[in-house]
Amino acid sequence: MASEESRTVDTRTAMSPTERDTSAAVGATETTLEKGPTHTWATRLVVAGIVLSAVNLRPAITSLGALLEEVRDGLGMSGSVAGLLTSVPPLCFAVFGVTAPRLARRFGPAAVVCAGMAAIFTGLLIRPYAGGTAGFLAASALALMGIAVSNVLMPVIVKRWFPDRVGSMTGLYSMVLALGTSLPAAVTVPLTHAMGGNWKPGLAVWAALAAVAVLPWVPLLRAGRERSVPAARPAPASGHAPASARAGEQPPLRITRSRTAWALAVFFGLQATAAYITMGWMPQIFRDAGVSAGTAGLLLAVTMVMGVPLAFVIPRIATRLPHQGPIVLVLGVCGLAGYSGLYLAPADGAWAWALLLGIANCAFPLALTMVGMRARSGPGVAQLSAFAQSTGYLISIPGPLLVGVLYQHSGGWGLPIALMAGLLVPQMAVGFLAGRDRTVEEEAATR
Repeated sequence: MASEESRTVDTRTAMSPTERDTSAAVGATETTLEKGPTHTWATRLVVAGIVLSAVNLRPAITSLGALLEEVRDGLGMSGSVAGLLTSVPPLCFAVFGVTAPRLARRFGPAAVVCAGMAAIFTGLLIRPYAGGTAGFLAASALALMGIAVSNVLMPVIVKRWFPDRVGSMTGLYSMVLALGTSLPAAVTVPLTHAMGGNWKPGLAVWAALAAVAVLPWVPLLRAGRERSVPAARPAPASGHAPASARAGEQPPLRITRSRTAWALAVFFGLQATAAYITMGWMPQIFRDAGVSAGTAGLLLAVTMVMGVPLAFVIPRIATRLPHQGPIVLVLGVCGLAGYSGLYLAPADGAWAWALLLGIANCAFPLALTMVGMRARSGPGVAQLSAFAQSTGYLISIPGPLLVGVLYQHSGGWGLPIALMAGLLVPQMAVGFLAGRDRTVEEEAATR
């Protein structure tokens, strides 16, 4: 941790006062806990918290995708409104994700993630029974708000607690996230049938996972409150100004000056566009091609479950390469092949297309890994994660909505699939740029 702490101090000298305050608060709880006598149990709780939180970051979306037709019929949604519904996740991630560093500064990252899991639990529990489309959207937004802040803070927590194992811990987190994505897609439909065929309890049941995810963060939250205050208090007898005050004399780091930060944000946005189109619309594409609802859910699950092994392998490979661009290109080619098959023979080769698109969707763990690699320290990762994810999700908002509009007005899936395939080309280009061996601190300081 010594080298990591020294890199943090160096990076802080390039931050603005607001950014330094945010970074200090983000790291205060973990740094203090790491130095305390309870390091072992705290680390185990962090691992448990990361795993349980990761498994809750997608069920709100993929469980809905599996029952989208039933929800549309039950709430009387048109295709365009359903497209709006599938655009809500990236919208919430963009709007609420940018607030995560500020919330972490105020309350600590453990508290923010704990509150995020509680918000997911509440939103998932009440949204099927909220009454009407507006209530359904509002409850979904509450759950997605919890997902948004947790999305941003997971790479920060990994960087802080496991600076020498960013690749393996990001792989573990991404693997569990992929499992939490695929499981609801596979079992939501049969689970709904087992509960009488009503889609409402079929969606509400996933709130139980979020309730469990709150538990490991509670003792970390309490420990952080007890210890972070003394750690943050300066020692007046030393005669030295606090580090944040000394760092105020240095020129500020502005993340928007970094070309790599922008490339990573656009890459994140385009891969998120593909992911949310897939999660929201892929079962419907197969159902319209004559595939049963249960099989369509399984096909989505296959697409998502590909991320379980690959999300662990890809980050480990990426951290060993000086340039992650070749991985970006391989994933993009798999996506182009999958979309081509989905256009030409959606039912006949359904399992093959699901596998190929599942490989292409592993651009997400690669993007998370590059967030950890393109900044030198925890504070740098906090800034880059918030910028890349919030900007990226903002970019991704129109995609699922546009697919719904094209589907409704063209009467088929030809144009939507062509759009999905076309977006892969710029995704590969900016991903290649984001994979270059450089840091945002270097770029922002030299421009």
